[in-house]
Amino acid sequence: MDPATTRAVSHTRYQSGIQVLWSETADTHSLCASIAQCTATDDIALAIIWFSNTQHSAAQIVSIMSEQNPNVKFCGCSTAGEVTPDGMQDHGFITILLPARYFRVQTLILQNVASLGMETIARRTADARVKFTDSLGTDSDKHQLFALNLIDGLSYSEETVTVAIDRGLDGIPLIGGSAGDDLQFESTWQISNAQVCNSAAVLTLIHCTLPCQVYTNNNFVPTQHKLVVTEADPDRRLVSELNAEPAAVAYANAIGMEPQNLDAGSFASYSVIVRFGGQHYCRSIQQLNGDQSLTFFCAIDNGLVLTMARSEGMVASSRQAIEELEESIGPIDILFGFDCIYRKLDAQNRQTTHRIANLYREKHFVGFNTYGEQFNSMHINQTFTGVAIGMPPKNP
Repeated sequence: MDPATTRAVSHTRYQSGIQVLWSETADTHSLCASIAQCTATDDIALAIIWFSNTQHSAAQIVSIMSEQNPNVKFCGCSTAGEVTPDGMQDHGFITILLPARYFRVQTLILQNVASLGMETIARRTADARVKFTDSLGTDSDKHQLFALNLIDGLSYSEETVTVAIDRGLDGIPLIGGSAGDDLQFESTWQISNAQVCNSAAVLTLIHCTLPCQVYTNNNFVPTQHKLVVTEADPDRRLVSELNAEPAAVAYANAIGMEPQNLDAGSFASYSVIVRFGGQHYCRSIQQLNGDQSLTFFCAIDNGLVLTMARSEGMVASSRQAIEELEESIGPIDILFGFDCIYRKLDAQNRQTTHRIANLYREKHFVGFNTYGEQFNSMHINQTFTGVAIGMPPKNP
């Protein structure tokens, strides 16, 4: 392979043999050539490819990967930005290579996921789970299994799909990210081996023989200010009225802004939350519409009580979450997963991007910026969610 084709692609290898490739400028051919170079010398169980679809074509990735790496399993989706070992980037890609020495995988593609129905999704997930655990034989251990879900972030179906998948997994932990499209809100893409999809979910079951633990964290706590949804279109995640006022007016008044000045930055910094099962979860606003209605990233319904939230500090909250993982599984080799795009925008607004990026570098977190995250049976917003992988044994 010509070294010039991959000179713009950065590469690092962790102690477990997990490798990460990333670039903000390299083209699709360089991405696939870099993966081919790594897989020529290492036995790779799975390549996870997260990419900007404004710079990389999903169809081209699949075509080149299928030609250059026909024996390598891969999955992935489009992003709203990436988190690399160097920090935050936009309009690039990041690829995580899981070594076969410690990982075994099986992928299920759920096409047209919004119309499949919960029973079908749960049954197909259960069938895949049984097939996978049977293939592991005596190596099967629920404490070493987790599932990775990459779903269309514009499908308006993440809540029901997540519940159905969780039911089919029968206790196997689930983490997931909603695919993005660089805040264009037009179309997202999912890929798996020879298939290019949108309106899909790509679910990968992963068996890991290293210490591992899934996690989720957000940095918001409730205030006393309540907003009640008094008119909504749940199918479109659209809220027309809050507290019997135009939604944008009520929300803008709550944060001390003029409605016409609302944008993604204000939605990221002034979140609303709901309470389920004793925990608070963000319900992020996607956009302001011309009729002063608000479109949300999560399910919304009439009568839902939203609470204005305040930030406890993204950096401190994230550090605490990671330190708790370190106490649980020991030294961490790598964390990978999902960082909501609104966390990125919030950090920019609060001028703390360099601090959260430094924390991610220090703690070896990599991933992509999502339109939402999934954790077990919940679809959530504005979280830092993923899996921590521990160190390999010193004397394997």
